[in-house]
Amino acid sequence: MSRRHRMHPLARLVRAGLAAGLLAAASLPSFAQDLLIRNATVHTAGAQGTLQNADVLVQGGTIRAVGEGLTAPAGVTTVEAGGKPLTPALFGGITDIGLEEVSGEAPTVDGELSLEDQPVRPEFDVTLAYNPASVLIPVARVEGLGFTLLAAGSGKSFVAGQGGVMRLDGSADPIGPRALFIRLGAGAADLSGKSRAAQWMLLDQMVSEARGRVPTDSPHALLTPAGRAVLARFLNGQGRIVVKVDRAADIRQLLRWAARERVRIAIAGGAEAWQLAPQIAQAQVPVFVDALADLPGNFDQIGATLRNAAMLEQAGVDVSFTQAGDASHNARKVRQLAGNAVAHGLPWEAGLAGLTRIPAQALGVGDRIGTIAVGRSADLVLWTGDPLDVINTAQQVWLGGRAMPMRSRQTDLRDRYLRGTGDSGLPPAYSR
Repeated sequence: MSRRHRMHPLARLVRAGLAAGLLAAASLPSFAQDLLIRNATVHTAGAQGTLQNADVLVQGGTIRAVGEGLTAPAGVTTVEAGGKPLTPALFGGITDIGLEEVSGEAPTVDGELSLEDQPVRPEFDVTLAYNPASVLIPVARVEGLGFTLLAAGSGKSFVAGQGGVMRLDGSADPIGPRALFIRLGAGAADLSGKSRAAQWMLLDQMVSEARGRVPTDSPHALLTPAGRAVLARFLNGQGRIVVKVDRAADIRQLLRWAARERVRIAIAGGAEAWQLAPQIAQAQVPVFVDALADLPGNFDQIGATLRNAAMLEQAGVDVSFTQAGDASHNARKVRQLAGNAVAHGLPWEAGLAGLTRIPAQALGVGDRIGTIAVGRSADLVLWTGDPLDVINTAQQVWLGGRAMPMRSRQTDLRDRYLRGTGDSGLPPAYSR
């Protein structure tokens, strides 16, 4: 019997899915499309707000004009929107897209560093392992997602390492400055001597090392010379430190630490952030909220509420979204998070901004993506209806003016099995 006939049906499915994802990535157009999108409800997520019956002209991958009654130059394709919503491509949250394929299969996961000897390595940069041919990318992209913040996960240290913003257009390199990821609170206590208080002690020592107050050859040093240089860059404002933290008491200490060290931070999670909303707003700290967190899943989330995003925004905090759990394979759910926040008091325009303009600005790429404005990259999505209502879908996605294939591993498998079972009465995977 041949190897092909001995292959387990599940293995065939996995191989077929991988091939479909790679085919979708390989079929990306290699050039920007000049186009005029006419008669759309244009949600700019910027200063112009929402424009009814408006047009967007794209040339050379860049938005050249936004307004009413625009005329398509010669050779420019016209897309009739019919009044449907047009938005910037959405933020997929803080994920491992491109760093993992199967979360339960260790060789396909590249987002964590677990060194026994000198585990604190802020120089660790997960973007070096990013795979632009990942099958997760088309799965997210067909749902209207155009960029994500690639995160370093906590391995042996609560200072996880660096990540960056990746556009989901098939490009291999991050855009904008790197972000440094730190995890605080009870969830990281095992990485800091069983105590959250030790986290501040260790952070203070790392700052002292990065600022040159501890000799590089000290036997008690926590950082390598490369790690000191990386941390020093963040302490000098060259990139944002993204801190996973939930408990209000820990957030209070974080705000004090950031003010004392004059560093730019963002909060990820922030289940109890609403309790310190005025202080967070005054410190101009953006919060990436999990808008589905409403139960005390642990003792750091006793004050979790579905109104978290609304109360933060009302106080003047820039609110974006991310999700706990399997955020990479389920990146599409970030729209549900924003819609859920809107259902609990967040203004609709703020919900859209939290998926577009706010994360782009917070992560240092707002001059390129996140809004529909002249000079921005033409990262656009035409929707069948309200994008914050999950009953609606992305009709077409353009990234840098390129029309993205509206297919993925999941749509290919769906279509394969919808074709029927043939004469054998078995699914196609069993009859080939």
